[in-house]
Amino acid sequence: MHHKTVFANGVRVVSEHIPHAKTVCVGIWVDVGARDEHDLTNGCSHFVEHMLFKGTPSRSSSQIAMELDVLGGMSNAFTSKDATCYYGMVLDSQLPRLVDLFADFFLNSLFADEEIERERHVIMQEISMVEDTPEELAHELFEGLLWGHHPLGNTILGPMEVVSRMDRQKLLDHVKSYYTPERIVFAAAGNVQHQEFCDLLAASFASLHRHNGVGRKRKEPQELPLARKVFTKPLEQAHVTMGTYGMPVTSEERYKLMLLNILLGGNMSSRLFQEIREKRGLAYSVHSYLDAYADSGYMGIYLGVNPDNLNESLAVIREELDKLSHHSVLAPELANAKDYARTGLFLAADNLEMRMTRIARNELYFGRNVDFDEVVAGLTAVNADDVRHLAGGLFGRGMTTAVLGPVSDKDVQWHLLAGRAGS
Repeated sequence: MHHKTVFANGVRVVSEHIPHAKTVCVGIWVDVGARDEHDLTNGCSHFVEHMLFKGTPSRSSSQIAMELDVLGGMSNAFTSKDATCYYGMVLDSQLPRLVDLFADFFLNSLFADEEIERERHVIMQEISMVEDTPEELAHELFEGLLWGHHPLGNTILGPMEVVSRMDRQKLLDHVKSYYTPERIVFAAAGNVQHQEFCDLLAASFASLHRHNGVGRKRKEPQELPLARKVFTKPLEQAHVTMGTYGMPVTSEERYKLMLLNILLGGNMSSRLFQEIREKRGLAYSVHSYLDAYADSGYMGIYLGVNPDNLNESLAVIREELDKLSHHSVLAPELANAKDYARTGLFLAADNLEMRMTRIARNELYFGRNVDFDEVVAGLTAVNADDVRHLAGGLFGRGMTTAVLGPVSDKDVQWHLLAGRAGS
């Protein structure tokens, strides 16, 4: 059973009661991420996420870590392009203690200079890890090409030179601007009674004051001209990330896009996996994926390939894009994709963290609960012509592409991505 309460100051509370559960997963979601930053603050959202665990007047950073461990469940946090989340899962009897701990570090973190300096080095090591992980770096380079100078083109961690200059005042200004009541959503899934959950939260969060400024208004991204670039680096493989502009997460065509992604490269029976890995042995890792926001999104393809097989792989990808654009998928293939999507939906429902995330994201993006029946009905209504028309519209634009590895621009036969006329 789904419940929603909005405090007078704008804080939203959503919960899903699952009677048979013995645990509860709680998340504090803040509607702020890397896309709310500019060049001189890029990395602020992620830095703040780290700092909230680094001490309050009543708890040191080690005490916060110890208390989270003593609760016996799990806890974590993450920052994305458009949201920051702090979450934990505990036995239902420990919910009051978890809420008390969350309220303390969320509202009372000290942002002590010595902790900021210590955490700066941790984050810089995290940035170095991404730079040493070609699969992750390739995605960041691709997004930089796709979104250009729009904040969506920035990285979540921020660049070294900006993080190295991040100071206490900049972090506090970020919190003041964006950690405001109307941007906060509490979500809980499991053996939780909604009114009891609201009562626990109200003591600390119902009295939060609205601020006149709620941060900068988000700038909608614009579609840029096709971009293709090689980033030469001495690696064993060439890591290719390509994609095209998709649609917002709330688009009425989202179910068509979901199925198109599954058909293209979303599982082991998908066309890219079968053609590139199983039939030709060109790559170990190849898949397609979706990334969507409230006002935009994209569909991407990634593969890691021996440089000698790069151009053949590009040709195969383009051929599969053309097939989906010009020929309707057969009924059994579409039926299999629908079954896969439905099964994934209900398997995820057995995971409390996934259920908590689902109701929180529904609130952030839709402002309401999107139940399982609505999703199943949306998937069921998609037909083969829907998929073909959508593929033609998306893939006909061409694919912005980033290639990272031991190759140069002259090694890549870009014309292989041009596609069939009319696609």
